[in-house]
Amino acid sequence: MNCHEAEALLGPYLDGELDLVRNLDTEAHLRDCSTCSATMTRLQAVHTAVATKAPYYAASPELRRKLAERLAPRTPWFAQWPALAAACLLAAAVIWTVVPRRAPSAMASQVMASHLRSLMAEHLMDVPSSDRHTVKPWFAGKLDFAPEVYDLSADGFVLAGGRLDYLDGRTVAALVYRRRAHIVNVFTWPSARGEEAPAAQSIQGYNLLHWSHRGMQWWAVSDLAAAELAQLPGLLEASQ
Repeated sequence: MNCHEAEALLGPYLDGELDLVRNLDTEAHLRDCSTCSATMTRLQAVHTAVATKAPYYAASPELRRKLAERLAPRTPWFAQWPALAAACLLAAAVIWTVVPRRAPSAMASQVMASHLRSLMAEHLMDVPSSDRHTVKPWFAGKLDFAPEVYDLSADGFVLAGGRLDYLDGRTVAALVYRRRAHIVNVFTWPSARGEEAPAAQSIQGYNLLHWSHRGMQWWAVSDLAAAELAQLPGLLEASQ
C-alpha cells in the first residue's frame, strides 16, 4: 500500500468501516509511514474534538410545532409525500449537524484488528499455559513493565496463556482467557491516565471494554456477550 492509497482509507479506518484485510493493510502502513501516521493523528484529534465538544441542540417548540403541522394527516398520504420528504430531510440535516456520529476510536480499531489477527494468524499465544506462575515470568525481559497475570478460572475465565502484541505505538502484554468456546484477549500496558471506569462499545459484532486502573491501561475484546465481558474489570480488580 502506498501513501496515495492509504490517504483514501484513513477516514474509513478511523470510523471502523474497513473490511478486515484493508484494516490490517492500513494499520501496517501507518506503522511504517510517519507522514500518514501524522495525518492520522490530526484526523483523530479532530474526531475527538467533535465528539466531545460539539454542542447538542434540542429542537425548539416552534420547530416541533412546524414539523407536526407538516406531518398532520390532513390530506391523503400520496398527496403530502413532498412535505413529508422535506420534513424528514430537515430533521436528518439537523441531527447530522448537531449530533456527532459515535465512531470507534483509532485505539479501539487497533485493539479489534489485533484480536482478529491473533485468531486468523494462528498466533494466539507465545506461552500457552493455564498457570499464572508460568505466564507471568515469561514476560520478564520482554517488556519494560511486569504485567499482572490473574487466575480467574473460579469465575469462569480460564487462563490459556499470553503473548506479546503491539498497540498504541509500543509492545504490550496480551493475556488470553477462555470462557466456554469464546476467546477473550486482554491487553495491558502502563498508562499515565488516571482512573477510568470501564467503557463498553461494539464493533462488527465484537464487544470491547476499556478502563484504566492503578497506572495501567486495559482493553478486553471478545465475541462473548457484553454482559459477561463486563464482569472482567471487577474480577481483575478483586484479584489484585
